Amino acid sequence: MLALLARRYYWLRMKEDVEAYVRTCLVCQLNKVEKKKETGLLQPLPIPEGPWQSVSMDFIPSFLKVNGIASILVAVDRFSKYGIFMVASHACPTEMVAKLFFKNITKYFGGP
Repeated sequence: MLALLARRYYWLRMKEDVEAYVRTCLVCQLNKVEKKKETGLLQPLPIPEGPWQSVSMDFIPSFLKVNGIASILVAVDRFSKYGIFMVASHACPTEMVAKLFFKNITKYFGGP
């Protein structure tokens, strides 16, 4: 937009005025061209050489809170595909995830 205006017009602080206008213009925001870099192809994770060397973890949220349990923490050994399910609160802080990991995985299988 600035280049188009600059062909015919000029005033002091022209660049700042155009940027301010574009920031507040709804039509400009809806029609702007995204400058994000396209995401690349998924890259496979390296295959672990033994059990519990690589662990994938995620939460399964629950819609209902039952006996203080609002979600389940799932840990899966990527080598054997063995899964462990641990009960957790809905807003489980990092410290709690670490405690659950050590209590339910490291205690029995050793560290990854």
